[in-house]
Amino acid sequence: MGILDSILLGIIEGFTEFLPVSSTGHLIVASQMLGIDQTHVTKAYEVIIQFAAILAVILNYKEKFSPKKIELWKKLTLAFIPIGAVGFIFSSQIKALFDVQVVAIMFIIGGIVFLVVEKFYKEKEHFIDDVEKVSYKQALWIGIAQIFALIPGTSRAGSTIIGAMLVGLNRKASAEFSFLLAFPVMCATTGYDLLKHYNDFSDANLLVLAVGFVVSFIVAYLTIKLFLKFLEKFTFVAFGIYRIIFGVILLLWFV
Repeated sequence: MGILDSILLGIIEGFTEFLPVSSTGHLIVASQMLGIDQTHVTKAYEVIIQFAAILAVILNYKEKFSPKKIELWKKLTLAFIPIGAVGFIFSSQIKALFDVQVVAIMFIIGGIVFLVVEKFYKEKEHFIDDVEKVSYKQALWIGIAQIFALIPGTSRAGSTIIGAMLVGLNRKASAEFSFLLAFPVMCATTGYDLLKHYNDFSDANLLVLAVGFVVSFIVAYLTIKLFLKFLEKFTFVAFGIYRIIFGVILLLWFV
C-alpha cells in the first residue's frame, strides 16, 4: 500500500463511516479495485483510520463526553449491547459474509428500505429532536436495529438511523444518536482489532499510517458537520437512490 492508496482509503473511510452507505462495503470494493490484498498490515491500517474517525466524533461532540452526560451514555451503552453480544457470539459466521456479492445485495436492500421509510415518514412535533431525550426503550430498539449492520454492505449508520426514525426521533436526532453510538461500537471493534493485530504495526509503513490517519480524521470531522447541514433541508431519499445504483453497479461489475 502506497501513499496514494492511503489517501484514497482514508477519504473513503472518513466520508462513509457516518453516512448511511456502509464504510465497510466501500472499503472492500475500493481495496479490490486498487488491488490491495487483505493482509495483516492492511488490517492494521484499517484500525488506524477507524480510530481517526472515533476522534472526529469526540471533537465534534466534546460537550457530550462529560460526567454530566452519564444518563445519555447509559442509554448509548444499552444500545451497544445487542450488536456487541451478537457480534461476539457469531463472529466467525459474520466473517464468512464478507463478499462483494453480499455487499451489493445489501446495498440494494438498504436503499429500498430507506425509500420505503421516507415514503411514510413524517416528522411530527412530538418527535424527539435532542439525543438526551431518548428513552431507554427507544435506545434498546435502536440497538436492536443496529444488529443488521453486522451484514457487510448494510451500514451501521444506516441501520441505527432507520431504527431511530422508526421509534420517533427526527432526522437530525437520528443522525446524532448514530454518531454517538459509533463511539462505543468503534472503540470495541478497533480495540479488539488493535489487540489482535498490534504486532503488525511493526511491519507497516508509519508514513502511510500517519497519512491515512490524518486524512480520515479531517474528512470524518467535516462529513459529520456537512451531513447535519444537509439534513436541515433534505431527506435520506438521495442516499436510498445512491445505495440502489451503487449496488446494481457492483453486481454488474464484480459478479
